[in-house]
Amino acid sequence: MKIVKTLNAPQAIGPYSQGVVVNNMFYSSGQIPLKPNGELMDGNVQEQTHQVFHNLKAVLEAAGASLDTVVKATVFIKNMDDFQAINEVYGEYFHSHKPARSCVEVARLPKDVLIEIEVIALIK
Repeated sequence: MKIVKTLNAPQAIGPYSQGVVVNNMFYSSGQIPLKPNGELMDGNVQEQTHQVFHNLKAVLEAAGASLDTVVKATVFIKNMDDFQAINEVYGEYFHSHKPARSCVEVARLPKDVLIEIEVIALIK
């Protein structure tokens, strides 16, 4: 098992890693809209979703993977009324490649953000 760590995404805010590689698979921790310096990205759900994808791209790259190798995404959202707005941004990053996905509404997310996404990806 290899622990993935990059300064191009926010550091873990608890006792966990940004992600791990086991065999040829990468498992990310959930990414929330924190900037790499740890500052919270304020803004609407679209802006927060873009920041989450910037973070995901950084940890995927550090693992030797990319959005094109994601096989499964799990999306946690604070309000299911934001589903369509999130899908619009999500589709900008997964437009031709469409991994399997789950999306669930949750009562609360870390730092009271509006969205969190985790992915599983194949290492190139």
